[in-house]
Amino acid sequence: MSNVPISSASLRGAVDLSSLVNPRPAHSPGATASSSALVVSATDATFTQILELSNTVPVIVEFYGQGIEPSLAALVEEYAGRLVLATVDGAANPQLAQAFQVQQVPTVAAVVGGRPVQLYVGEYPEQEARLVLDQVLELGKQNGVTGTVPAGDPPTGDAADATPVEEPLPPHHQEAYEAIASGDYPTAIAEYKTAIAQNPRDYLAIAGLAQVSLLHRLEGQAADEIRSTAAAAPAEVAPQLAVADLDVSGGHVDDAFTRLLNLFPTLDADGKNAVRTRLLDYFEIVGADDARVIAARRRLTGLLY
Repeated sequence: MSNVPISSASLRGAVDLSSLVNPRPAHSPGATASSSALVVSATDATFTQILELSNTVPVIVEFYGQGIEPSLAALVEEYAGRLVLATVDGAANPQLAQAFQVQQVPTVAAVVGGRPVQLYVGEYPEQEARLVLDQVLELGKQNGVTGTVPAGDPPTGDAADATPVEEPLPPHHQEAYEAIASGDYPTAIAEYKTAIAQNPRDYLAIAGLAQVSLLHRLEGQAADEIRSTAAAAPAEVAPQLAVADLDVSGGHVDDAFTRLLNLFPTLDADGKNAVRTRLLDYFEIVGADDARVIAARRRLTGLLY
């Protein structure tokens, strides 16, 4: 984790959780408590509950794996319900691991008000980890997430096995997810835009809009054709934006950033605006706290001013 304090700005688009906020299958298991109500085990199928809970109390998300057990339970419980810990087996939950850009375990993140933020990778000494959690609490205050969760006993018996009742998704999010599932990207785009118009701080809608717009632009396109067209027209904006889309969709983020930032100084005002707008979309998709985004944003700022 960097030495810069966590801020509300750092949450925006930190990771894209839109693909995880889908209605669960009817028989998928819910998040269940491991040692108290303050420590739950989360999965790809149940993460919607964590997003909902994060509107009440900041949720720490700890990824673990083979040979690495969760270690933050006792520390989180010291906060007496002002924080909740969600533990995730990274290998068993690939959607979450991908969304949080988990490269190794342990990886620790947080979700505050439905918005994710990356915290640190690797094992932290208890005192350093406590300082990070203190910053998460302060971030919760800045965003009005100041509730508590009673530290009662974990559910047992039939209550532990019951599927939790899921809160309905916001209407425009639900419409967007259904449209994406059916391949109707224009409708999903319209729904996300409506959600943002109604709530400009709907960060999941902002990230979702950037992602589905990328999918829509690439729909029906052939990768070889995109690359050959870009190679034949290295100074033209549209072909370079198209191949940058392809790079981002394939995880080659640095290639996309470098391509567009190298092109930027050669363009007229309209071309620069098109590239700047596309880069801002990519920043939402990749995540504001990603080192590649930080470097690219810094370079873009230098080119603008």
